Amino acid sequence: MAIIIDGKAIASEIKEEIKKEVLLIEKQYGRKPTLAVILVGNNPASEVYVRMKKKTSEEAGINSMQILLDENTTQQELLTLINQLNADNSVNGILVQLPLPSHINENDIITAIDPVKDVDGFHPVNMGKLVIGQQDCFIPCTPYGCQELIIRTMPDIKGKHLVVVGRSNIVGKPLANLMIQKNNMANCIVTVCHTATKDIGYYTTQADILVVAVGRANMITKDMVKKGAVVIDVGINRIQDPANPDKTKLVGDVKFDEVSEVAYAITPVPGGVGPMTIAMLLKNTVKAFKLQNMK
Repeated sequence: MAIIIDGKAIASEIKEEIKKEVLLIEKQYGRKPTLAVILVGNNPASEVYVRMKKKTSEEAGINSMQILLDENTTQQELLTLINQLNADNSVNGILVQLPLPSHINENDIITAIDPVKDVDGFHPVNMGKLVIGQQDCFIPCTPYGCQELIIRTMPDIKGKHLVVVGRSNIVGKPLANLMIQKNNMANCIVTVCHTATKDIGYYTTQADILVVAVGRANMITKDMVKKGAVVIDVGINRIQDPANPDKTKLVGDVKFDEVSEVAYAITPVPGGVGPMTIAMLLKNTVKAFKLQNMK
């Protein structure tokens, strides 16, 4: 049976590392890093995420500003707020919780955030810097969390074949670019599978490291995984619980029970990648403070 990669425990370790770093920052600069999180509307899932980000930030010693805006907030009003936060030197990181209401253009909002405060790592400047391997950028939090899980499970990954299933701007594309970089935390051979891939199993069975982020419940089965692979399941899907038809349960994109029989290590859902995303957001916020105060 596979080792279960405990994302909660690893995220907790990272949070403690950040806590120590924040204490040193406070001692040196007389203030703590500050993260501003903007939530537009009342999406229940987004509200939960924002509360979790606030709680985890405060536990790590980071100041958390929550800005809650009405569903009918206009795009111009949101842009005005972002410009104010861009100009506010006491704010180090800005995160706009996605998805936004349909009348607001997400790309316009993402590109309005100052790249040096874009702790989500989605600004085109940060994405471009990631591709060319510059260190002064912010890596999108979910791929960054996946990388941490991989290197803490398989420390020597140089030359390993990493297969990513999914090519989203949030996970697949940035992860592929992150893991192909020439450094000790990457240096992998990277293959990306997507909807145009005819036989996904042909590629996934070659993977030493398999990362799945497609949003399709239980898509990856035992016969699609190489024996001894490290499997990172980014998917989170709510399905009807077979054991209790009146209830639902959360599952990943990987058929956990089956795949854990052949994998060396695997992330559970929930409790795998999810907690890491917030941990890496805090890491990015501390990095933002340092970059802004090194000028």
